[in-house]
Amino acid sequence: MKQLSLKEYIDTSLKICDLIENANVGNAAGNKIALKETFRREIMKYAVFIAELDGNVAQNEIDFINETLGCELNSREIKMLDMEKSRFITVVPACLKYTVLADAGKKIENDEYNHQKSMIMYDAFKMFGETILSMHENDIDDKSMLPFHDYLGRMERFIKEYAVWYAGMQKVYRPSDIVTAGKESDEERAAKLEELLENLNSLTGLSAVKEQVNRLLNLIKVQKMREEKGMKCSDVSKHMVFSGNPGTGKTTVARMLAQIYQYMGVLKKGQLVEVDRSGLVRGYIGQTAERTQEVISEALGGILFIDEAYTLTVNKGEGDFGQEAVDTLLKAMEDYRDEIIVIVAGYTDLMEEFLNSNPGLKSRFSNFIFFEDYTAEEMYAILESMLKKQQYSLSDEAKVKAKEIFETRVANKPENFANARDVRNFMERAISNHAMRVVAIENADENVLSVIESEDLEEYD
Repeated sequence: MKQLSLKEYIDTSLKICDLIENANVGNAAGNKIALKETFRREIMKYAVFIAELDGNVAQNEIDFINETLGCELNSREIKMLDMEKSRFITVVPACLKYTVLADAGKKIENDEYNHQKSMIMYDAFKMFGETILSMHENDIDDKSMLPFHDYLGRMERFIKEYAVWYAGMQKVYRPSDIVTAGKESDEERAAKLEELLENLNSLTGLSAVKEQVNRLLNLIKVQKMREEKGMKCSDVSKHMVFSGNPGTGKTTVARMLAQIYQYMGVLKKGQLVEVDRSGLVRGYIGQTAERTQEVISEALGGILFIDEAYTLTVNKGEGDFGQEAVDTLLKAMEDYRDEIIVIVAGYTDLMEEFLNSNPGLKSRFSNFIFFEDYTAEEMYAILESMLKKQQYSLSDEAKVKAKEIFETRVANKPENFANARDVRNFMERAISNHAMRVVAIENADENVLSVIESEDLEEYD
């Protein structure tokens, strides 16, 4: 999908709304308000919401919103939107829900957008917000920016739930409690660090991973203690290679490390910038280096997490620009060695090929962490944890059946075995089957609405 201008994103989103309504996806044609008008209204609310993050909606921001959306936003309208804000900022836009439904169900035949309409609409919101942020007259700190990132994060998670997320740009994870240096006491920081370490060590499984990570963290702690005493310190490399199959918690651990390193004083910001090949490599000489440098700049003060990193060198020597990204990355790892931590991740064998593709690559990484597949017992524990978060539980018969299904799955792993992702898919099918079973039950109580029965569980194909 090519990079569009903001106006093109808005116009394309409006066309998508008409397309969805004409196809009557989710009974969109039956709504009293046209879907494109719903989109205009929701993105206008969002624009005002972002404009207010610095405490004031300036006239130039109002003019920009009106020009971009072809609306007539004024101070009276802003006050009315303020009354709706508390609900608005906690939900996913209705226009996106219809679009995700269309993509996930492939409801549009001969789709010119290749079932990536959700991503176009997401990018429209993202670019609109970023543009308004750049217009703010008053500077805003990272904490004030959190509502912007939270809103986009909510949209992203919704798209991912239906497996129609096609990332072409980097994704930025910022912890909900970003710390501004100097605003917390040493005791508060120490308590938060202890809490973060407990969260890491409480993850299901990953015993070898946790041992290696804690060993590295202890080494860094001691070096900082020596530094405070004026003693000689070893130069501890913090760049890492995460290898293993999908769904083994690599991204989760990376996010935790970003926060842990921040509270240890190793990183200034603690954000994690997640990117893959599509977010780095461009089609012309020089563009890839420029794009990679932009991503690196975004990650300064935090962790740059490159998923499926081996795809950058798989076509080396065939006119591919992946090597340009690698060369830029290697230089940054040296130039910004105290400002950024790089984690590369992917399948074990392919990551070994990636590191051997360039003499300078392997020497930059000294921490190699292997994420083993989950056992059947661990997959069951993950299922219970996921269900609890959704306010569901398993009946006694369902518990037995779920354990048997996971034992069979682990004993006969298919090529596409995806660990925790398999568990999530299993859970989502169970919840869907549960809904089909209980929807016709009159006066269903909380127990009926929350307990997954054995008949709701499907064997893996």
